[in-house]
Amino acid sequence: MTLKSQLKDELKDIGEFISSEIGTDILSWELLHSELILIVEAQAISRVLSYLRDSEDLRFSLLMDVCGVDYLARDPRFDVVYNLLSLKHNCRIRVKCQIPEGVPVPSVSAVFSSAGWWERETFDLFGIPFENHPDLRRILTDYGFVGHPLRKDFPLSGYVEVRYDEAQKRVVYEPVELPQAFRNFDFESPWEGVHDVVERTHSPLPGDEKAVA
Repeated sequence: MTLKSQLKDELKDIGEFISSEIGTDILSWELLHSELILIVEAQAISRVLSYLRDSEDLRFSLLMDVCGVDYLARDPRFDVVYNLLSLKHNCRIRVKCQIPEGVPVPSVSAVFSSAGWWERETFDLFGIPFENHPDLRRILTDYGFVGHPLRKDFPLSGYVEVRYDEAQKRVVYEPVELPQAFRNFDFESPWEGVHDVVERTHSPLPGDEKAVA
């Protein structure tokens, strides 16, 4: 048996064991790309993570990351993802809960103290609120930042721009002003055509007919 298949069998056994122990809190579980993924009820997340941490048979004692995922066209829109590591089994597990926009997720900072920082980052970048978080503030963007930059509907240019105003002797926030409108690129034709290439090779490039007036 290869190491990969051995790991897959072990993760499958862990998934079946967890499902038998706390199946009422788990909506589904699967093995995907040699990773064990649990989908759980959002309101049960603290209970599930406490079990995974404290169970003598599992000991997923390290919270490696908490992050968000934005599925703009899906309802519920967001996933909150928790990545755990078990030193006992030398393997990882991924726990997910799905939430609609604006619905708070219970904070797990009381279960894993490191979650406080990860949850602040997820709130800052995705706008996902965490209920009973001890200090839910922005952590990567500025205090006056507008919006949440990792949302799929956040504009590439942002909503405001920052500059130093010499007259006021301070940093000011202003609405974004673009001197030129965005252009739609079709990646086939240049805007005016490449006439010098055509003259040298006598063979037009695909799409050059669009540049002919």
